[in-house]
Amino acid sequence: MIRTVVFIIAFSLCVSAVWAKDEKSIKKLRDALVALAPDVDPGEAELVSVKAHTASRSLAREYGVVWFSGFQNLLIHMGKRQRGYCGHYTRDIGERLKELRLKTLVLHWGAAYAGTPAENNSLVVTARNQPFEEGIIMDGWRDSGQLFWCPLKEDIAYRRVPNPFLQRSPDGGFLDNSTAWKEDPLYTAWLHDYERAWEWQPAAR
Repeated sequence: MIRTVVFIIAFSLCVSAVWAKDEKSIKKLRDALVALAPDVDPGEAELVSVKAHTASRSLAREYGVVWFSGFQNLLIHMGKRQRGYCGHYTRDIGERLKELRLKTLVLHWGAAYAGTPAENNSLVVTARNQPFEEGIIMDGWRDSGQLFWCPLKEDIAYRRVPNPFLQRSPDGGFLDNSTAWKEDPLYTAWLHDYERAWEWQPAAR
């Protein structure tokens, strides 16, 4: 009985800590989305942030994630799990965000290192008429259900040079510091298609 009580208390504390962390991240992402352009609706930005964070956590439980993202990929390869690749997160979070029928924000599908073993797929959000490269990336896969987000240009994990630390200019800067993220027009079109459910296979990683 005592063990059960201790477990419940410990579990509750962990859940509270996770929620507090997510709550802080939700507010910061909302503010970052609002800052994209003067005409971004703060209420819409709030909805996007809340839904992206909660969906990412929910999907990790649904996928049966037990450790880091690469381990989940291994479990899928072994047939122990059915879902949990980056493409699954992107598609399933995208499905939920499509329900919002956004008016002042735009969803994009981003792919980094497409067609390689290092490929990653993620959602990118911009203001209306704003270039893809100016958007904010939202990645549920990278941190195993804890939503990772940042301005796309600041995503140092996905530069065009796989290991930029090996290629520096004489002044100490990177020879190539551009982002590896590129928009996938087909899947971006799917994110904007509110009337039809397309049949398609999400990216492998």
